[in-house]
Amino acid sequence: MSLDAPARDAHRTEAAKRLREAGLVITADEEASIEIVELGLNDFERQGLAILVYVNTDRCCAKELVLWTRQTCPEHRHPPVGDDPGKEETFRCRWGSVYLYVEGEPLAAPACQPPAGDGAYTVWHEIYLRPGDQYTIPPNTLHWFQAGPSGAVISEFSTRSTDEYDVFTDKRIRRASTRR
Repeated sequence: MSLDAPARDAHRTEAAKRLREAGLVITADEEASIEIVELGLNDFERQGLAILVYVNTDRCCAKELVLWTRQTCPEHRHPPVGDDPGKEETFRCRWGSVYLYVEGEPLAAPACQPPAGDGAYTVWHEIYLRPGDQYTIPPNTLHWFQAGPSGAVISEFSTRSTDEYDVFTDKRIRRASTRR
């Protein structure tokens, strides 16, 4: 069961509040356009995120990602689409903190626990981002991320975003987003 309209509106309002707390100025139209990404798991506050897209053209994309306390965006990759090698993205933490897990040498004792098991989380190279820290993820690289204890606001700068083609490790996930 997906979130009903009042719950989506409440999450959108909360996301806008967190963006403003991070010092970002957003318009009423931008607030209304915030996507509440549910992932089809009926567990938004643990697995999901809110996204404000500023621009997404054939060449570039700029977004704000908002995560609640310990909320996780599950493991996925941005595969090639046609002649495009896949999305390259840079995460810059603006507020709170975020643990980013990417392909590479796994950490023996990671700081985060994923909200689901069953092999849905396979990469454990940990990158910890605080305000002002950033990290660039190459195209087609498995990654997942989880907010710290206060939540997180992350600016994402990337090549063209084609989120509808994202490949999630957890096959139950269906990329479902709602604006209204």
